[in-house]
Amino acid sequence: MKKFLLLALFFCFASIDCAAFQKYLTANLNLRTGPGTKYNVTMVIPRGTAVTIDEDCDCKWVPVEYDGKIGYISTKYLSNHPVNKQRRVSSTKYRTTVSKKYYINSYGERVQSPTYYSSSPPGATALCRDGSYSFSRSRRGTCSHHGGVARWL
Repeated sequence: MKKFLLLALFFCFASIDCAAFQKYLTANLNLRTGPGTKYNVTMVIPRGTAVTIDEDCDCKWVPVEYDGKIGYISTKYLSNHPVNKQRRVSSTKYRTTVSKKYYINSYGERVQSPTYYSSSPPGATALCRDGSYSFSRSRRGTCSHHGGVARWL
């Protein structure tokens, strides 16, 4: 009886993948052939996609499988929480409908939060790494929740 219980427990635990972690992409992310930006891009994985990684580590790059391809992605753009896949809807001027949100900055001014546009909108001060445009009035903290500043405008 003991052998049967041990064998049953073994098969039970052997079928569980204890090392798998589900993460969500916070930006459209390049799937690369190796762990670094010098490697070729195989494809782009859309923002909000759930990926499974083998190890939740402090690594800069992790291997993943997506759409039948295996490659590496940067861990900088991974989140433990689901991310909204919708970023844009249509509008006449910028070909996107933009849901604008605002915040009050440290000077007490009402400022538009980083927003996704298809091209640089009037008043934008920076392009964030996740593709959104920032309207920040100071450099400190600009694009802090959007991967940092990709380019100042």
